[in-house]
Amino acid sequence: MILLPLMFQVGSTPSALSPNEQRYRACIALATSDPKAAEAEADRFRSAGGGARAHQCQGMAYAQEARWGDAATAFEAAARDADTAHDPEAARYWAQAGNAWLAAGDAVKAQTALTTAITAGTLDNFGRGEALLDRARAQVAAGRLASARGDIDAAQEATPKDPLAWLLSATLARRMNDLPRAQTDIAEALKLSSDDASVQLEAGNIAALSGDADGARTAWQAAAKLAPGTAIADNARAALAQFDAPAAAPAAPPAPSAPSAPANKP
Repeated sequence: MILLPLMFQVGSTPSALSPNEQRYRACIALATSDPKAAEAEADRFRSAGGGARAHQCQGMAYAQEARWGDAATAFEAAARDADTAHDPEAARYWAQAGNAWLAAGDAVKAQTALTTAITAGTLDNFGRGEALLDRARAQVAAGRLASARGDIDAAQEATPKDPLAWLLSATLARRMNDLPRAQTDIAEALKLSSDDASVQLEAGNIAALSGDADGARTAWQAAAKLAPGTAIADNARAALAQFDAPAAAPAAPPAPSAPSAPANKP
């Protein structure tokens, strides 16, 4: 899972920060190194008036433990505190909540949180693009493919150099039987991130649908090599197995799936 960047103040040194800011940063660092300890520190920080940032630290700790529902609830608490304080960071917390709800498998709550984040109008282009992509994935999970297409298109405009936007767009186009769009978008994803196993897996899927067996084989082999021991590699090897079968039929991709993020996304 990739949570939206913390966007610490550029140029600030620890000695120049307020005690509250120093405590926040220390709590976030602890969430990465020792989530259990961070949970306790976040509770103490909240009791000492840490507000939204204490809740966010708690959410980060839960996320490190893959406790996605708890993480989402904590991020929502951070967002509500920030909304009450008229803190523009509220949108970022709502986006983190939506990301965590998506990882928890609750597409409805994910869409609600992400819509709140997007409509706030305070996310930068990268944050808006990531939130749009997460909402698109939630919409696909709910079967709203046309709405997902709109969000992905908007994300591509916001962050045209983000390979994830092109990957998800290609996957959705394949699922919607728009092969020309799938081919165009996966080619762009490959330009931006050819060393991403998810991109190579999808490139193989699209090549297979296009009747390009050699291209499919090459891409699936690359996916398996780039991400050994992962579900992506397993899918790539399963697709490659057809080439070993006697009198194999033309290459075919795995069964269509929802647009998915790279392995380090939920």
